[in-house]
Amino acid sequence: MPSLTSDKAGGPAPRPPRDIWAKTKKHLAAEAEAAGFSRMRVTTPDAVPEVARRLQQFLEAGRHGQMAWMAERTHWRGDPAALWPEARSVIVLAELYTPDHDPLAVLDQPDRAAISVYAQGRDYHDLVKKRLKRLGRWLMDQAPGEAIKVFVDTAPVMEKPLAQAAGLGWQGKHTNLLSRDLGSWFFLGSIFTTIPLPPDAPEREHCGSCRACLDACPTDAFPAPFQLDARRCISYLTIEHKGPVDPQLRPLMGNRIYGCDDCLAVCPWNKFARAGSEMRYRGAEPAPRLADLAALDDAGFRERFSGSPIKRIGRDRFVRNVLYAIGNSGRADLADVARGLTADGDPAVADAACWAIGRLERAQGVTTGNRPRQDRCGPAGAP
Repeated sequence: MPSLTSDKAGGPAPRPPRDIWAKTKKHLAAEAEAAGFSRMRVTTPDAVPEVARRLQQFLEAGRHGQMAWMAERTHWRGDPAALWPEARSVIVLAELYTPDHDPLAVLDQPDRAAISVYAQGRDYHDLVKKRLKRLGRWLMDQAPGEAIKVFVDTAPVMEKPLAQAAGLGWQGKHTNLLSRDLGSWFFLGSIFTTIPLPPDAPEREHCGSCRACLDACPTDAFPAPFQLDARRCISYLTIEHKGPVDPQLRPLMGNRIYGCDDCLAVCPWNKFARAGSEMRYRGAEPAPRLADLAALDDAGFRERFSGSPIKRIGRDRFVRNVLYAIGNSGRADLADVARGLTADGDPAVADAACWAIGRLERAQGVTTGNRPRQDRCGPAGAP
């Protein structure tokens, strides 16, 4: 919970009149644009009273899966006003990472890895937080005696509901935030402050009868519009889920090895999306070869994904995902890659390797019969 505080000896200075804060907000928006943000809006910490109920329903249904952290500090997560009671305003900012290519094209390249657009370059946490701090320092220079705290997806802050309350966009039927002129591809950051900035009007939902995002989901992770069951979401399965993935879900993952962009990419509002200007979000190799990724040991993984959000899941979970993609590839030439990992020290990786071998053999109509196998898997790739 990084914070910046400006204090004067003798206590806080008297608060300026409201019209002064309106001017400060106008100048702040210009500074936000200069810092690299695409949009800035303001709301109040108590603007999302419905969040606590919705969060509790989500948790009671068990839809958070292994994300135990979501059930922790729910008094803060469900009530932004409780996170920092002194805060009077929440400044919500959007930063674009709009792709310069069709993010779904890689799904037709089974020997290549589909990596979510946001994770193809530098870690957005680092870049957005630097910009937030720069903006926060400017704000503190304008308001001695006030204070701020900055957040980028690393604290119990429900950023998407706050962003909708601030008028930055709305949560679509896929539960992600989208905007009529920014599309789907943007990161969120927030600055909580003791300054009473004038709030913006909330945004209403503009999905209408469209259900493109719901129909595009490979694993049917949406029980109903505006509801997500993370336990079936490929983003959750490839990033948050530890250990083996349910065998019934593995074939549906295709070659998606880190995250999933399907529901974002098909949204019709993206035709109005603006291009992103931060080139560091774009990776040098957006669709790497599965064989190359499967060969990574821990040191190689750390070196390749240094400075990337992918690094946080670790080599074992990453290679597990790669092996699921190899199993789904239908490529017989990748079977030897999987065989080399059947004795991996991580049980989930070894299990994924055996599953991949069995799936590839079945796809090629190969049966081992009574002949000895060249790996540690049982018949048809069973571990």
